[in-house]
Amino acid sequence: MASSIIFMTLALVAASVPASVMGTDFMVGDDKGWTLNFDYQAWAEGKQFYVGDKLVFMYAEGVHNVLKVNGTGFQQCAAPAGTVALTTGNDVIPLETPGRKWYICGVGNHCAVRNMKFAITVLPKTASPAPVPVPTAPEVSAAGGSVVPRYYALITAVVSVIAMVIV
Repeated sequence: MASSIIFMTLALVAASVPASVMGTDFMVGDDKGWTLNFDYQAWAEGKQFYVGDKLVFMYAEGVHNVLKVNGTGFQQCAAPAGTVALTTGNDVIPLETPGRKWYICGVGNHCAVRNMKFAITVLPKTASPAPVPVPTAPEVSAAGGSVVPRYYALITAVVSVIAMVIV
């Protein structure tokens, strides 16, 4: 009984962690994946990529690959000597540093003619959210009702469950 209460408590706490803290997995090209004749620049436009996020390249193994290149390699659709191609068809690239990143397909003319390339800017990891203050007395809104901070009820429930388990 106590172990299931602890498990439920941990599940509640994990569910309350904002997604921005854990990072986002971006399926490159969404449901189209990494394929020919897709506008990856348009796909990336409007998205914000942060350190801690991951790019996931899905494609038929043996048909394409993924090469991380520099700006010149991107413009010329050519990888520098020694660049290792990702070829599994389910390639995951963690975004570990901020800055500009460039990716191309190195198979045949897939980059130069078939548009299999894109560039993104990775932003520094956002600061952790400030802890939610626990008020000593409820505040009153203009409508006369009580204003409770977003996580106050969750924090109270977790503390109560932990207290019951300890006692």
